[in-house]
Amino acid sequence: MGLFDLTGRVGLVTGGNGGLGLAMARGLAKAGAHVAIWARNADKNAAAVEELRALGDGDILALSCDVAKDEAIEAAMTRTLGAFGRVDACFANAGISGAGTAIPDITAQGWDHTMAVNTRGAALVYKHVTRHMIKRAKAGDPGGKLIATSSGQSIMGVNRSSDYAASKAALNGLTRAAAFELARHKITANALLFGYYETDITAKADPKFGEWMARRIPLRRPGDHAGLEGLAVFFASPHSDYITGQCLPVDGGLCIS
Repeated sequence: MGLFDLTGRVGLVTGGNGGLGLAMARGLAKAGAHVAIWARNADKNAAAVEELRALGDGDILALSCDVAKDEAIEAAMTRTLGAFGRVDACFANAGISGAGTAIPDITAQGWDHTMAVNTRGAALVYKHVTRHMIKRAKAGDPGGKLIATSSGQSIMGVNRSSDYAASKAALNGLTRAAAFELARHKITANALLFGYYETDITAKADPKFGEWMARRIPLRRPGDHAGLEGLAVFFASPHSDYITGQCLPVDGGLCIS
């Protein structure tokens, strides 16, 4: 058995059919875990399943799920438990970039949509996942991992990103509250505050933004997706059992620049 063997464990990754989520799912699959992906795009889900099944011995399941809708989460959770019987690690990764408006131009609709996906979505996912984890704990099988995809913008200022920054700052608060409340069941909760990674979302930005970020990051480069594989495995493994309530920057030193 390897040091970070996840054979028999089940990892759930929302928004896991691309970008950071798929990178983390790759790590879980390579470590032997069964992986459930909840995401909205059927074509990307199918492609992710094909890729991940070739990486390890665990099974892969992809389900259509909009995390802004409680009933969709409940249905996806029921199907995931039907397929695998348990969830050991939940990566609340699904999110959107926000409305991109300056503060004088904020609209209630844009603000609420960002919050619905980035913050409420994670909270509702945790609601259904922890009901299962707590039930297991009461039956003598305690433990579980909650890992949220947050952002360095939750602790730094960026122009035209107030809704996104606020949604991720709220996610940090959810993480700390969950860690405190759920510790009695040996469930840990942590947030990863990602910096600049090249994804479908950042590809839509002005190229000058990427150039500016590369100069500002002390390590002088975007984050590498391959590095996220080991990070995900660590936080899904027993080796992170004594880490909880933390909001960890993963940003090449951006937050200290």
